[in-house]
Amino acid sequence: MTLLCNLDIVVACITLAILIILTVAGVAWRYIFSQPFTWLEEVQLACMVWIVFAAGGAAFRTGNHVAIEMVVDMFPKKLQKLIDWLISVVVVLVLAYLFIQSLGFIQIFVKSGRSTPMLDIPYAVIYGIAPVSFVLMIVSYFYSIIKGVKSEAKEAAEL
Repeated sequence: MTLLCNLDIVVACITLAILIILTVAGVAWRYIFSQPFTWLEEVQLACMVWIVFAAGGAAFRTGNHVAIEMVVDMFPKKLQKLIDWLISVVVVLVLAYLFIQSLGFIQIFVKSGRSTPMLDIPYAVIYGIAPVSFVLMIVSYFYSIIKGVKSEAKEAAEL
């Protein structure tokens, strides 16, 4: 169950490992063997996109998204709760909007059949993680609210 709950982290970690290994190998082949991987940039792009989107939900679940809490903490407790509620509404609305927009974005790539020039990887595959990620971010955001996950800064301040 833990693996399933952290599948986004596993995907991001595996993709990061692939990115590092291929980049190091690419440097070695270019400078030691004078045989650059002409396709490496395409795989690096795909890896970076997958790492960012896969880790987005995990950042919500663990309270590691960037937040400026100092201003909110200056208000009275009742107003802080209202501001937190408003922030939650805005976060969910923005993620829902991005989800809808990403579906249209993917649909354009599917219809056009556009793919990378060297490896012919469909851009729909590269960016296909985006809608899935936005749904996971919303779910993870609600999880963090229900579980009372605090940012690392707030936890450190309470010590």
